[in-house]
Amino acid sequence: MGAVISRIQTDTAKLESDRQELLIRLEHLQAELHSLAEPTADEIDADAYEREKLWALITSLQHKLESIGHAIQLAETGTYGICQRCQTEIDPARLEILPHATLCLKCQREFERQSRRARL
Repeated sequence: MGAVISRIQTDTAKLESDRQELLIRLEHLQAELHSLAEPTADEIDADAYEREKLWALITSLQHKLESIGHAIQLAETGTYGICQRCQTEIDPARLEILPHATLCLKCQREFERQSRRARL
């Protein structure tokens, strides 16, 4: 039991650290995006690709930040490391690699399979 609590504390500390790093990175990317000049109607927008790339990266990081925030909330309620779908313990190795995971590997695969089917 003590090992589980220690792992959760370690994972929570990592989540907080990841959260802070993401906030800093997002701030820099948003500043970079705002620094790109807005094109006029008469100009060919050479920076359009760069803006789109930055916007996609910012959106991706914002989603990751939300996931980390959700995982931190789960840790605060004592349900961190428990699959949100099947209620089994998430493999500690999975949490070590992806500390903000809220689904066990089996449920994550099923979720992704259902998502692919829904897009077809």
